[in-house]
Amino acid sequence: MQASIQNRVAVLLSGGLDSCVLTAILAGVVERVHPIYIRQGLHWEQIELDWAGRFLQQLDSENIEGIRELELPVTDIYNSHWSTTGMNAPDHLSDDHEVYLPGRNLLLLAKTSLFCALNDIPAIALGPLAGNPFPDSTSDFFFRFQEMASLALGFPLEIHTPFSKLSKVDVIQLGRNLPLHLSFSCISPAAGQHCGACNKCAERRRSFQQAGVADRTVYRSSPKLV
Repeated sequence: MQASIQNRVAVLLSGGLDSCVLTAILAGVVERVHPIYIRQGLHWEQIELDWAGRFLQQLDSENIEGIRELELPVTDIYNSHWSTTGMNAPDHLSDDHEVYLPGRNLLLLAKTSLFCALNDIPAIALGPLAGNPFPDSTSDFFFRFQEMASLALGFPLEIHTPFSKLSKVDVIQLGRNLPLHLSFSCISPAAGQHCGACNKCAERRRSFQQAGVADRTVYRSSPKLV
């Protein structure tokens, strides 16, 4: 971890596997970690937040602040998108491109950058993985955003993506001793649990299998994976 963020770092915590493992690792090397959760009006958010809170409670790290909730609604732009309505979410047979949320990282970083500038936090960490197919998850995007935000805010800000060369299998193996069953990756939750049948649940189930790590996650269903 670069010396520039040894003191304070904001981490975009969604409650998913990647951001939970990232938060735990940061807590081991950074003096103060500030988890940020941004509400955008997506239908799974409250469930994500509940699970993220459970994960952090289990970690019980003195270096991690409480989750800071910010708001940046997209419902007026996304309209009837599946992410806001909960209808017809991409299932376990869908392609990863189908879970694309337009402008997701752009918006999350814009709000978080302002929070960091106003609170003297010099760095933001987030957990995109290798092979992420979306245009706002490239190294070029993060570098250019870092430059733009620093210029716009008059505050030197760094964007860190330490998992950018890792797969989800790598992340699971990296966090195998963490309470990974308390992370939450579902886009179609059922009764507050993983549905087991959406695109993200399938990715999660498949990755645990490939990692050779016991999956303690509770799924409402377990359709055959392809």
